[in-house]
Amino acid sequence: MAIHVVNEARRCLNCKVPQCRKGCPINTPIPDMIRMFLEHRTEEAGQMLFENNPLSVVCSLVCDHEKQCEGHCVLGRKGAPVHISSIENYISDAHLDRLQLQRQAAKGKRVAIIGSGPAGITIAVLLAQKGYDVTLFESRDKIGGVLRYGIPEFRLPKSVLDRYQAQLVQLGIKIRPNTVIGGALTVDDLQRDGYKAIFIGTGVWRPKKLGIPGESLGHVHFAIDYLVNPDVYDLGRSLVVIGAGNSAMDVARTAIRKGVRQVHVFCRRNQAAASVRELEYAVADGVEMHYGARPVEITDEGVVYQQATFDENNEVTGLSEPKLFRADSVVIAASQGPKDKIVNTTTGLAVTDRGLLAADEEGRTSRPGIFGSGDVVSGARTVVEAVRHSKDVARAMDEYLQTVE
Repeated sequence: MAIHVVNEARRCLNCKVPQCRKGCPINTPIPDMIRMFLEHRTEEAGQMLFENNPLSVVCSLVCDHEKQCEGHCVLGRKGAPVHISSIENYISDAHLDRLQLQRQAAKGKRVAIIGSGPAGITIAVLLAQKGYDVTLFESRDKIGGVLRYGIPEFRLPKSVLDRYQAQLVQLGIKIRPNTVIGGALTVDDLQRDGYKAIFIGTGVWRPKKLGIPGESLGHVHFAIDYLVNPDVYDLGRSLVVIGAGNSAMDVARTAIRKGVRQVHVFCRRNQAAASVRELEYAVADGVEMHYGARPVEITDEGVVYQQATFDENNEVTGLSEPKLFRADSVVIAASQGPKDKIVNTTTGLAVTDRGLLAADEEGRTSRPGIFGSGDVVSGARTVVEAVRHSKDVARAMDEYLQTVE
């Protein structure tokens, strides 16, 4: 691994106008990182990566690199791009446990972070470093949100998140696991107890239905539920996954690792929404793709679907007669939306027509002192997009906190 990373770093052309950096949503200083690494300044490189992106280790593993940094590398025009993700992972993973996070003098103001996904972790770290007393409320037993409960272990080891938790505690962040805000405790309770600013980053955990008959049958499950704990599901020998995004690929690849013999992915369109890399891994694992397969009903025997045909503009030109595709179980991976516990128990919080928390570009909601970002505001997006936006929200929260007593 180390030799591979060194060789990849040596391939970097150190471009005057680094396209790789332009392709990174959070503007990671990639040429600087590689130069520091080759100059044996790995510790300095790791600190720089963390300051730019507190979830650098995670992003090095789960980002859509072929569309972002690596997809913009000029070497990729005629050959293989520099494997930037491997270099970033090597540096940031080695540095994670040695981080020396500096905390400013205590400001004596409490901040509540609801949800410990990518957005919540980012804002908790940034505001704790500013000297605020941060408490992180997590509805499950461990932190990570979608990182822990929505991404398989083979893509993102849970141990990485445990190591992050150790850093949060070391920074003085208090963590309340198994605590749902909108249940016994409400946002009003938090404000009563002196939290001067509240951040909502609860993600999107409500599965979206297909709206076809059969979705309540006993052998049918939703992707977001399955990925939380695959071991409690018995999917039989054959599975149909409906949907073709990255979550669908995660379900399909997990099911194969859990012993399902035949895994089929139904993609309504003629190309998958998943990243090229995730799609290639799924096919390599033995997943069979069915493009243009449009489910109309789920039965005890499997999925009734129509086969679509397409023209050169990818427009549907026809649909076959409905036919049955036999399967022991079905997992629906058609995206997800937000749960509404907080909104229903908090007056003055506006939502969008999609049920998402309404917030401006800097995370301000319709209720003063309450901010939001991440998937609960934008809908399901990537980890790096959540971190980038959350850095702006953390700045806005800091500015707001300076105006209140």
